Amino acid sequence: MSPHTLSPESSPAPRLRIGPLELDVPVVLAPMAGITNTAFRRLCREQGSGLYVSEMITSRALVERTPTSLRLIKHHESETTRSIQLYGVDPKTVSEAVKFLVGENLADHVDLNFGCPVPKVTRRGGGSALPWKSDLFDAIVTGAVQAAGDVPLTIKMRKGIDAEHLTFLDAARAAEQAGVAAIALHGRTANEHYSGQADWNSIAELKQAITSVPILGNGDIWSAEDAVRMVRETGCDGVVVGRGCLGRPWLFGDLDAAFRAEYGQISQEEAEQAIAKPPLGFVMQTMRRHTELLVEFFEDEAHACRDIRKHVAWYFKGYGLGGELRRSLSAVESLAQMDEIFGTMDGTMPYPGEGAEGQRGRAGSPKKVHLPNGWLDSRTSDSIDRAALAEAEMSGHGVDGG
Repeated sequence: MSPHTLSPESSPAPRLRIGPLELDVPVVLAPMAGITNTAFRRLCREQGSGLYVSEMITSRALVERTPTSLRLIKHHESETTRSIQLYGVDPKTVSEAVKFLVGENLADHVDLNFGCPVPKVTRRGGGSALPWKSDLFDAIVTGAVQAAGDVPLTIKMRKGIDAEHLTFLDAARAAEQAGVAAIALHGRTANEHYSGQADWNSIAELKQAITSVPILGNGDIWSAEDAVRMVRETGCDGVVVGRGCLGRPWLFGDLDAAFRAEYGQISQEEAEQAIAKPPLGFVMQTMRRHTELLVEFFEDEAHACRDIRKHVAWYFKGYGLGGELRRSLSAVESLAQMDEIFGTMDGTMPYPGEGAEGQRGRAGSPKKVHLPNGWLDSRTSDSIDRAALAEAEMSGHGVDGG
């Protein structure tokens, strides 16, 4: 199901290489906890090309083979490039998790998360706080690369903890030396969360500093035009798209068309005509398809309907539904009930244009970064409480979808 009319290119030259992986379009779906499960990944893949990464999975939970972690790493047979993101704070545990994925042939690509800014992770030294401890960061990445073997391992990170404690250049150089296959940078610090504008200049700076592996840019890509502009302005090798695709999986078709025009495979006019402007009926069909895929993933229709509720505001952003309809959809309990509600809606309602575009998800404001006591006193991990740090492995996970 796709609103795009372009026929796929038969054999375009790969535009992004991540180790042995070749991507015709330099686009990666950002890992987002509770969002990028196999259902959403499949939905996005139906729209356009790219690398579609799992939601973040805790390394210790995977090593301990918890039922939830084993379910989250499952891929549908249609997912021909199986990409999994791991989070961890202990070098040994992260390495063991990578060895498990590679040894059991469960992944074709592994990414490590060093960008999560949520307090329950950073207060124990994990996520975007961890690169400050340069020796610990180096040990985790080096061990993971060695454990991955021929499977490409990449990292995703933020600029640093705050403007006074930037880590992205040092961390990137260490990761490059360790042998990662690509580096993704979200152009914000941890304390900025998703507020303000992403600093694309930092992505350009990183691209100039690191030349042996691809640099991917992340932050404030709300449209295909934004993605192409980021590549032009920063020189980055590809883009990582997070919140911009929430309730709008057809963005990946837009991106496909925009980059094909950029490469001269189609005309700019063809690309502009292919940009999705879906009427309300198509949005309803997409949301229902999403729910069907969730039913398959959870093997439970009630669970799937509870999960789709958080997507309602994103799907219908800008469309004139009215509060009662939105409340009904946000409380939907079955596919039959969803169909009944959709039956009262005008599927011919046209695309609302600007009202449906722009930022998606909450921007919020800068927040204090919660860190372990004395975390910023030194760049080494000699004095940290290893037991407390290990608790971060079991702290759950956050969204770092930029």
